[in-house]
Amino acid sequence: MNDYLVRGMTMDGFVKVVGIRSTEMVRKAAEIHKTTPNATAALGRALTAASMMGNMQKVENGSMTLQIRGGGPIGTITCVSDAEGNVRGVVTEPHVPLVEMYPGKLDVGATVGTDGTLTVIRDLQMKEPYIGSIPLITGEIGDDVTTYFAQSEQTPTACALGVLVDRDWSVKVAGGYLIQLLPGAPDEVVDALEKGIQRAGAVTTMLENGLTPEEILGQVCGDLGVVFMETTEVSYKCYCSRERVTSALISLGRQELTEIAQEGKPFPVECQFCDTVYRFTPEDVRELLKKI
Repeated sequence: MNDYLVRGMTMDGFVKVVGIRSTEMVRKAAEIHKTTPNATAALGRALTAASMMGNMQKVENGSMTLQIRGGGPIGTITCVSDAEGNVRGVVTEPHVPLVEMYPGKLDVGATVGTDGTLTVIRDLQMKEPYIGSIPLITGEIGDDVTTYFAQSEQTPTACALGVLVDRDWSVKVAGGYLIQLLPGAPDEVVDALEKGIQRAGAVTTMLENGLTPEEILGQVCGDLGVVFMETTEVSYKCYCSRERVTSALISLGRQELTEIAQEGKPFPVECQFCDTVYRFTPEDVRELLKKI
């Protein structure tokens, strides 16, 4: 089953909702980076959040970068989403040790840490990108995304993320939801959502029980009801190419490229997001020098 994202609104028009099934994108990320369970869960949650946040921008050719630096053993988590919600991501240390809150429950907060920041960079195709940053609260990522929207964008938000990793380190399910109150939402709507979130419970449990993103949002919103307006297939997608790598090498400048050519050895360049290796021979580098 392909991953997809749904967008909608409650029947009263006071709440925007987004839900996602991200199992395949998290599986692919884990496969590319060969992550251990805690790293898989942390990177998977970040990818899931980034996909929803990127899709919410609705700016053609725009992008959104979510970067989390918490001082934990995983180092820095970086995820980039396009305007559709296709994502790519990387972590500093993919082979972090197993840390559990209790048997069967991975401690993502301990893996990420809380001594640092969550930063969002929105490229809205304007002169300068929008950058917002907050101190990390729990390192669990969902709570921190919730806090980011409240503090940096003044939007009351609830974000829930889940990645269930099996005993063989494979990804069983992944997904989440993000709901936002619109201006003028009455207290009874807030109360209904708070009760709905508590009633629905953990995202991983709902996903494991076979609930779709639409059904999960239905559980959370309850009697408020949801009208779904858009469904978009999303995936783990890297935009690297030999042409882009070539442009990056040219930007190094004449002196550095000359030194590379003089070494007389093949020069491999590896994409951090998808591990594709682009190999350049000394002759290739000399051709690049001619273009400068």
